[in-house]
Amino acid sequence: MVDEGRADRKRIMARTSRGGWWRCLVAAIILTAGGHAASDEPALPAPPYQHSVAGDPADVKRPRPAFPSLVLMGGGRSVPEAFQWMIGKGGGGNFVVIRATGTDVYNDYLYSLGGVSSVETLVIPSREAAQDPFVIDRVRNAEALFIAGGNQGDYVRSWKGTPLERAIHELAANNVPIAGFSAGLAILGEYAFTAERGPIRSAAAMADPFDQAITLSHDFLALPYLTNVITDSHFDTRDRIGRLITFMSRLVGDGRTKSVRGIGVSVGTALLVENGWAEKVGQGPVYFLEANTPPEVLRPNVPLTHRDIQIQRLDGAGPFDMRRWSGGEEGNIEQYSVSIINGTLNAYQAGAESH
Repeated sequence: MVDEGRADRKRIMARTSRGGWWRCLVAAIILTAGGHAASDEPALPAPPYQHSVAGDPADVKRPRPAFPSLVLMGGGRSVPEAFQWMIGKGGGGNFVVIRATGTDVYNDYLYSLGGVSSVETLVIPSREAAQDPFVIDRVRNAEALFIAGGNQGDYVRSWKGTPLERAIHELAANNVPIAGFSAGLAILGEYAFTAERGPIRSAAAMADPFDQAITLSHDFLALPYLTNVITDSHFDTRDRIGRLITFMSRLVGDGRTKSVRGIGVSVGTALLVENGWAEKVGQGPVYFLEANTPPEVLRPNVPLTHRDIQIQRLDGAGPFDMRRWSGGEEGNIEQYSVSIINGTLNAYQAGAESH
């Protein structure tokens, strides 16, 4: 199991790259020939990305999956069942991890799960890196793509509108499984909280829905079943229901959409989506929110009032129908409504406690 934050503090990126391999090859040829590099020969520039791999990175071809699939991971701790499900849906082959900062902590862990030819990490910190032919080739040939945690603002700034974004959409069109963890989850929906001006807590968001930290993006990724959806991670442990509703209120109140849906995923939890149906694995619940009416009070420096946000709380495995936005009949869905009134969250449901 990977605790990414802890592992990042303990490990240093094993840097290998196309440029690095080439420089080593040139040096080996020179030494074998008994010569040495001329002192005035210009050094090869370092590539704008970092790349490392566990296993055999040779490209393999697998049959195209029959249906699109997504994995929404709440962050904090990895969920092995989710990764194994994802590997199975992709048919093995090359599992690619992308991120803007961080390490190759997932390589050995995911490779140890079996069923893949290789696991490779691409650290893509800039728009230059997001246009590099090597990066685009490795992503396009992935049998599974995992967007790791970090800062979603880095992803929006560095990846939106680049060939990397187009490569991700190509994978989605070919039904290649795509996953997002924490910040990676935050960018999977049609709408996203970008955190470009830092994080915000629920209390601050509800007190002023126009707080400068509330930065919302549109039209970055367009993935199956997440149209008109905004997502949030670490949902229970960081008490993020108030801020997610605030984001939804802004999207409706600003006129971006008439209604909007939200998905909140708890720590150590993953939502597995295939062909429009979702199931939950891991330790916590998943929340499905829907706002079908505009907020009553939505003004700068004034506490938010938005009534009757519909919530479905998935505690068991599921299933949940992403197209109809409704749970199955297995009895593991709690349905209730919440309101934010004058900046305060009020939750109610017959016979249930507030969440």
